[in-house]
Amino acid sequence: MKKISKHLISLAILAFLVMPAFVATTNAQFDPGLNQVQSGLNNSLSNTDPRTVIGRIINMALGFLGVIAVGIVLMGGFKWMTAGGNEEKTGEAKKLLGAGVIGLVIILSAWAVATFVINSLNTAVN
Repeated sequence: MKKISKHLISLAILAFLVMPAFVATTNAQFDPGLNQVQSGLNNSLSNTDPRTVIGRIINMALGFLGVIAVGIVLMGGFKWMTAGGNEEKTGEAKKLLGAGVIGLVIILSAWAVATFVINSLNTAVN
């Protein structure tokens, strides 16, 4: 089970690191005046308010954390289904399910606080 958790975390980190490069290549635009490819991500970041960029980064990070928490809940459910009545495995599965649900509650709370703060900053400045 520890091996699966390590692989799941590694996959989430890899996806978090690779996603910006993927977005940059899929949003690439051709500029005939310069005869070069300009990244849509770089253009949008240079013209975007820093609060908006930070909000997007926070939403993306919390989204990946949510995926990890749902994965933990799924692993707990799978472990419970395959426990075969073994009390020890059932107890471990209950702990995984509890940890996953608590993680989801914390992630949703963090998202609510971050959204409130960013919206408050936007309305205070504008």
